[in-house]
Amino acid sequence: MQSPGKRTALLGISVGLGMMLTYLEANLPVFMGVPGMKPGFSNILVVFLMYVCGWKEALLVNFVRIMLSGLLFGNPFSIIYSLSGAAVSFIAMCAGKRSGIFSCYGVSMTGGIFHNAGQIIAAIFLVENYRIILYLPILMITGCATGLLTGFLSAAMIKRVGRFFTN
Repeated sequence: MQSPGKRTALLGISVGLGMMLTYLEANLPVFMGVPGMKPGFSNILVVFLMYVCGWKEALLVNFVRIMLSGLLFGNPFSIIYSLSGAAVSFIAMCAGKRSGIFSCYGVSMTGGIFHNAGQIIAAIFLVENYRIILYLPILMITGCATGLLTGFLSAAMIKRVGRFFTN
């Protein structure tokens, strides 16, 4: 980031845009016939911020977006599921990025897969039924596919506008 003002503006815009994308997803019908599957459009911003600003900024924007979106458009359970998925996926994405093995696409796909795993873990505890884990293979496949889509869009954003926010 070149200046604190530019950084603050980018983070504020990212929170707002992330909330808009979350609202859009919440109003989509069942995505591709798989209950619980969402495209994860707000993850585009998380990956973008990880590469352009750093992990702290990406974490902050993701947390604020989840809390505000949950309070405005959701309920306590949606906040729990979102935070669970976001925490697990964020740790996995940071590890993938830091390893240097994965490109932006791989980092995003890792996030998609692990987001679903985090939500399944939360569901096991909230619903008190371990059989829900049987749904995980389907969600891992869809997480990989949606992660590839968000990775593609993140990479395009990084390429086209990322240079305006880096030194």
